[in-house]
Amino acid sequence: MLETAFDVVIVGGGIMGSAIAFNLVKLDNRLRVAVVEKDPAYTRASTTLSLSNARIQFSLRENIEMSHYAFTVLERFAVEMAVNDSAPQVSFRREGNLFLISPAGRAEAEASFNLQRSLGCRVDWFSPPEIKERFPLYNVAGLAGATFSPDDGHFDAHAFLMGYRSKARSLGAAFIQDEVVAIETSGNRVGGVRLKSGKKMTAKFVVNCAGAWAAEIARSAGIDLPVQPVKRQVFALDTKIKPTAPLPLTVLPSGLYFRSETGGLILLGKSMEEDPVGFDFSWDDKRFTDLLWPELAEFVPAFDTLKLIRGWAGLYAVNTLDGNAILGEWPELKGLFLANGFSGHGLQQGPAVGRYLAELITDRTPTLDLSKFSPERILERHPLSESGLV
Repeated sequence: MLETAFDVVIVGGGIMGSAIAFNLVKLDNRLRVAVVEKDPAYTRASTTLSLSNARIQFSLRENIEMSHYAFTVLERFAVEMAVNDSAPQVSFRREGNLFLISPAGRAEAEASFNLQRSLGCRVDWFSPPEIKERFPLYNVAGLAGATFSPDDGHFDAHAFLMGYRSKARSLGAAFIQDEVVAIETSGNRVGGVRLKSGKKMTAKFVVNCAGAWAAEIARSAGIDLPVQPVKRQVFALDTKIKPTAPLPLTVLPSGLYFRSETGGLILLGKSMEEDPVGFDFSWDDKRFTDLLWPELAEFVPAFDTLKLIRGWAGLYAVNTLDGNAILGEWPELKGLFLANGFSGHGLQQGPAVGRYLAELITDRTPTLDLSKFSPERILERHPLSESGLV
């Protein structure tokens, strides 16, 4: 069996794998880092199929802090990720996130709002009349209010990913097209990975960044991760009546969300309990016409006339324990690091996670303490609390 040696092998080259690779070679250019990605076109990657949102509005301090760092990275991305004369343009559009609040959810929303403000976040509380004044198309009946951050927004996920990947390669990281079929172990340590091509890669450290496929990879090392691939669908709409200004990502108490997209379109989606688990990338127009359109038209009556232009489906890597990231070294297998279970937040958390995992692997004190997301809580079945997942 053909064998190659590396210091670190990263399983998966999406935003997590690429951000970790970049930060590793940035911290120590002597490291031999390899990223194994089975689909370098990223046709089914959660990174490129997401709604590409970044928000400060979380109810867990560490999630807020990760978003703070992501904003900083996005603002200077073109300069820091330039390779020769090529600078990635991520087009970060800070059009805001608007979270609508029902009377039943007011106390929880107020607690999150106060935490965000205490951490220096620019977040405003809107009364129903203020919502109507700012967004006259919205029907505010039955709402207790909304929180809005003008710093939240969306960006070009593909350019973001390619920026990290290109910069990491320019600094010496190797990106290999293949598929990891198993993590190799020796006693209580990792030894490397086996590939579908028949090759073997030895390494002192292996990082599972396989996204929706994370549980399959972990299972090859005898680890049971509570991570499931759950299908999420997005629909692109051309409404007859156009908003006079771009709409922020607007999240209803029911979980329905939508925002403006370039070209005058509206992007819309909703996570539901019955969303199928598995690797299914089909999309269903009846889901929109039968379930989502009536709810959208009730909240935005002007959108009762529209055309469904297209749709697509991607996968959330859902942590079924608590919906939060699993970050760090697996306690029972030295050298195996996890960056899994982001449950729809991975793209915006990639910069902070990339830096954090690189710091752990190179035995540095983390700039941002993310130990709360340690895999130990998976073994202990001790969930974190976080509300308002999108």
